[in-house]
Amino acid sequence: MNTLVYILISVFIVSAISLIGVFTLLFKNKSLDKVFFVLVSFATGSMLGAAFLDLMPEAIEKAPPEKVFGSVLAGLMIFFLMEKFLYWYHCHEGECDIHQFTYLNLFGDGLHNFLDGVIIAAAFLGSTSLGVITTLAIVLHEIPQELGDFGVLVYGGFSRVKALVCNFLTALTSVAGAVAAYFFLDKIEGLTPLIIGIAAGGFIYISCTDLIPELNKQRKVSISIQQFILILLGIGVILAGKAFLK
Repeated sequence: MNTLVYILISVFIVSAISLIGVFTLLFKNKSLDKVFFVLVSFATGSMLGAAFLDLMPEAIEKAPPEKVFGSVLAGLMIFFLMEKFLYWYHCHEGECDIHQFTYLNLFGDGLHNFLDGVIIAAAFLGSTSLGVITTLAIVLHEIPQELGDFGVLVYGGFSRVKALVCNFLTALTSVAGAVAAYFFLDKIEGLTPLIIGIAAGGFIYISCTDLIPELNKQRKVSISIQQFILILLGIGVILAGKAFLK
């Protein structure tokens, strides 16, 4: 079978993981409040874990640290400006039904998925077995992350159906990344560390300026302990996925 076909099948499988939130349609609204409380806490940990333990170390392997940290800083500033623009555009006349961090999350996740596509294509160009192993590792990594992303979108004001559709469309950027890597890997390889750094900066911005303040609205000691454990669990899953990929 042609290598490109293997690549496309793999990225479509990875993209389909974004639809895992469909299982929440089985829950009633009261139960969903508890589910999304768990998912937002978990997403906070997985975003921070992905930024500090996965994306940034990967970028530093491919580019000088000052360039990587510069791109992370650029990511923070880009997401800050985007949030300001989204607030002005959608909410300047009153209260906003949809929180801006939903759109920021989609943008950051789109960059991340694009890079996943690049990684899968590069692995298959090395060998079919390496491509299959890499795809499996990314699938295991994506399941908890996509659940967290879905929870963030619904918590931020999206309906469950809209969250599913938007999450899936964002996941399809992995197809674009895979095709670009297949045809132009030698040309885009130098930009990859910078894109990774911007995505990391975006994840740090969303978790620290949007999600953590939301979690801090709950002041009960028991709930705070649960949040902390779930954040650690999110970080732990990223670590486990990274170890499996090695």
